[in-house]
Amino acid sequence: MRGDFRAVTIDYNEIRELIKTLAATDISEFSLKSTDLELNIRKGTVNTALSLLPAPLPVVTAPVAPPVVAAGPTAAPETPTPEPVAAAMDKKWLAITSPMVGTFYRAPAPDEPSFVEKNDRVRVGQTVCIIEAMKLMNEIEAEVAGQIVEIAVANGEPVEFGQTLMWVNPE
Repeated sequence: MRGDFRAVTIDYNEIRELIKTLAATDISEFSLKSTDLELNIRKGTVNTALSLLPAPLPVVTAPVAPPVVAAGPTAAPETPTPEPVAAAMDKKWLAITSPMVGTFYRAPAPDEPSFVEKNDRVRVGQTVCIIEAMKLMNEIEAEVAGQIVEIAVANGEPVEFGQTLMWVNPE
Protein backbone atom coordinates (compact mmCIF):
# COMPACT_ATOMS: atom_id res chain seq x y z
CA MET A 1 0.00 0.00 0.00
CA ARG A 2 2.39 2.68 -1.18
CA GLY A 3 1.37 6.18 -0.13
CA ASP A 4 -1.01 5.15 2.69
CA PHE A 5 0.55 6.90 5.72
CA ARG A 6 -0.99 5.62 8.93
CA ALA A 7 0.54 6.03 12.37
CA VAL A 8 2.84 3.10 13.16
CA THR A 9 4.36 2.34 16.53
CA ILE A 10 7.35 0.04 16.74
CA ASP A 11 9.78 -0.51 19.59
CA TYR A 12 13.44 -1.46 19.62
CA ASN A 13 12.78 -5.20 20.17
CA GLU A 14 10.35 -5.29 17.25
CA ILE A 15 12.99 -3.68 15.02
CA ARG A 16 15.53 -6.30 16.13
CA GLU A 17 13.07 -9.11 15.33
CA LEU A 18 12.34 -7.54 11.95
CA ILE A 19 16.06 -7.41 11.15
CA LYS A 20 16.48 -11.08 12.18
CA THR A 21 13.52 -12.10 10.05
CA LEU A 22 14.78 -10.18 7.02
CA ALA A 23 18.27 -11.62 7.44
CA ALA A 24 16.84 -15.12 7.01
CA THR A 25 15.24 -14.20 3.66
CA ASP A 26 16.50 -13.13 0.25
CA ILE A 27 14.95 -9.67 0.66
CA SER A 28 17.74 -7.11 0.21
CA GLU A 29 15.87 -3.93 1.17
CA PHE A 30 12.90 -3.08 3.38
CA SER A 31 11.30 0.35 3.88
CA LEU A 32 8.52 1.40 6.25
CA LYS A 33 7.10 4.94 6.32
CA SER A 34 4.38 6.47 8.45
CA THR A 35 3.54 9.95 9.65
CA ASP A 36 6.04 9.78 12.52
CA LEU A 37 8.46 7.02 11.49
CA GLU A 38 10.73 6.15 8.60
CA LEU A 39 12.67 2.88 8.74
CA ASN A 40 15.00 1.63 6.00
CA ILE A 41 16.85 -1.68 6.28
CA ARG A 42 19.34 -2.78 3.61
CA LYS A 43 21.49 -5.90 3.55
CA GLY A 44 25.16 -5.58 2.81
CA THR A 45 25.56 -1.90 3.67
CA VAL A 46 28.05 -0.75 6.25
CA ASN A 47 26.61 2.67 7.07
CA THR A 48 23.10 1.87 8.36
CA ALA A 49 21.14 4.51 10.24
CA LEU A 50 18.32 3.75 12.66
CA SER A 51 15.82 6.48 13.48
CA LEU A 52 14.69 4.98 16.81
CA LEU A 53 17.45 4.87 19.38
CA PRO A 54 17.04 4.19 23.09
CA ALA A 55 17.56 7.18 25.36
CA PRO A 56 21.10 7.36 26.74
CA LEU A 57 21.54 6.25 30.31
CA PRO A 58 22.64 8.89 32.81
CA VAL A 59 26.21 8.63 34.04
CA VAL A 60 26.58 8.46 37.81
CA THR A 61 29.97 9.11 39.36
CA ALA A 62 30.74 7.61 42.75
CA PRO A 63 32.25 9.97 45.33
CA VAL A 64 35.99 9.60 45.83
CA ALA A 65 37.24 8.86 49.34
CA PRO A 66 39.91 11.25 50.67
CA PRO A 67 43.44 9.83 50.71
CA VAL A 68 44.55 8.08 53.89
CA VAL A 69 47.72 9.48 55.46
CA ALA A 70 49.83 6.94 57.34
CA ALA A 71 51.34 8.00 60.65
CA GLY A 72 55.07 7.66 61.19
CA PRO A 73 57.95 7.13 58.77
CA THR A 74 57.30 4.98 55.76
CA ALA A 75 59.49 3.69 53.00
CA ALA A 76 59.25 5.51 49.72
CA PRO A 77 56.72 3.75 47.51
CA GLU A 78 58.16 1.84 44.65
CA THR A 79 57.12 3.51 41.45
CA PRO A 80 56.44 1.01 38.73
CA THR A 81 58.42 1.63 35.60
CA PRO A 82 55.99 2.50 32.85
CA GLU A 83 56.02 0.29 29.82
CA PRO A 84 57.76 2.08 26.97
CA VAL A 85 55.55 3.45 24.25
CA ALA A 86 55.96 1.23 21.21
CA ALA A 87 56.05 4.09 18.71
CA ALA A 88 59.01 5.61 20.55
CA MET A 89 60.91 2.32 20.48
CA ASP A 90 61.21 2.05 16.73
CA LYS A 91 59.77 4.43 14.17
CA LYS A 92 59.54 1.75 11.47
CA TRP A 93 56.98 -0.29 13.40
CA LEU A 94 53.47 -0.17 11.95
CA ALA A 95 50.27 -0.19 13.98
CA ILE A 96 47.38 -2.56 13.40
CA THR A 97 44.40 -0.41 14.39
CA SER A 98 40.77 -1.15 15.12
CA PRO A 99 38.48 -0.32 12.18
CA MET A 100 35.48 -0.11 14.53
CA VAL A 101 34.28 0.23 18.11
CA GLY A 102 33.87 -3.15 19.79
CA THR A 103 35.46 -5.77 22.02
CA PHE A 104 38.96 -7.12 21.30
CA TYR A 105 39.53 -10.89 21.34
CA ARG A 106 42.88 -12.58 20.74
CA ALA A 107 41.37 -16.02 19.98
CA PRO A 108 38.37 -17.35 18.04
CA ALA A 109 36.95 -18.88 21.25
CA PRO A 110 37.87 -18.79 24.96
CA ASP A 111 39.25 -22.35 24.92
CA GLU A 112 41.26 -21.94 21.70
CA PRO A 113 44.80 -20.59 21.25
CA SER A 114 45.38 -16.94 20.33
CA PHE A 115 45.63 -16.01 16.66
CA VAL A 116 49.07 -14.49 17.32
CA GLU A 117 51.47 -14.01 20.21
CA LYS A 118 54.20 -11.46 20.76
CA ASN A 119 57.22 -12.21 18.50
CA ASP A 120 55.12 -14.31 16.07
CA ARG A 121 55.67 -13.74 12.35
CA VAL A 122 52.58 -12.77 10.37
CA ARG A 123 51.87 -12.64 6.65
CA VAL A 124 49.62 -10.28 4.71
CA GLY A 125 45.98 -11.30 5.15
CA GLN A 126 46.60 -13.43 8.25
CA THR A 127 43.95 -13.03 10.97
CA VAL A 128 45.54 -11.49 14.06
CA CYS A 129 42.46 -10.90 16.26
CA ILE A 130 38.69 -10.45 16.32
CA ILE A 131 36.66 -7.34 17.11
CA GLU A 132 33.12 -8.12 18.26
CA ALA A 133 30.68 -5.37 17.34
CA MET A 134 26.93 -5.75 17.83
CA LYS A 135 27.23 -9.54 18.26
CA LEU A 136 29.15 -9.85 14.96
CA MET A 137 32.68 -11.22 14.98
CA ASN A 138 34.94 -9.24 12.63
CA GLU A 139 38.32 -10.78 11.81
CA ILE A 140 41.17 -8.26 11.71
CA GLU A 141 43.94 -9.16 9.28
CA ALA A 142 47.57 -8.09 9.05
CA GLU A 143 48.11 -5.62 6.22
CA VAL A 144 51.88 -6.17 6.19
CA ALA A 145 54.16 -9.15 6.69
CA GLY A 146 56.38 -8.92 9.73
CA GLN A 147 56.84 -9.73 13.40
CA ILE A 148 54.34 -8.84 16.15
CA VAL A 149 56.40 -6.79 18.59
CA GLU A 150 53.67 -5.66 20.96
CA ILE A 151 50.02 -6.45 21.68
CA ALA A 152 48.58 -3.21 23.03
CA VAL A 153 45.13 -4.38 24.20
CA ALA A 154 44.17 -7.04 26.75
CA ASN A 155 41.82 -9.83 25.71
CA GLY A 156 38.16 -8.93 26.22
CA GLU A 157 38.82 -5.18 26.51
CA PRO A 158 36.67 -2.61 24.69
CA VAL A 159 38.39 -0.76 21.84
CA GLU A 160 37.65 2.46 19.98
CA PHE A 161 37.82 3.22 16.27
CA GLY A 162 41.45 3.83 15.28
CA GLN A 163 42.88 2.47 18.56
CA THR A 164 46.18 0.62 18.18
CA LEU A 165 45.71 -3.12 18.73
CA MET A 166 49.20 -4.39 17.87
CA TRP A 167 52.55 -3.18 16.59
CA VAL A 168 54.28 -4.97 13.70
CA ASN A 169 57.93 -4.74 12.69
CA PRO A 170 57.55 -5.04 8.89
CA GLU A 171 59.83 -7.34 6.93
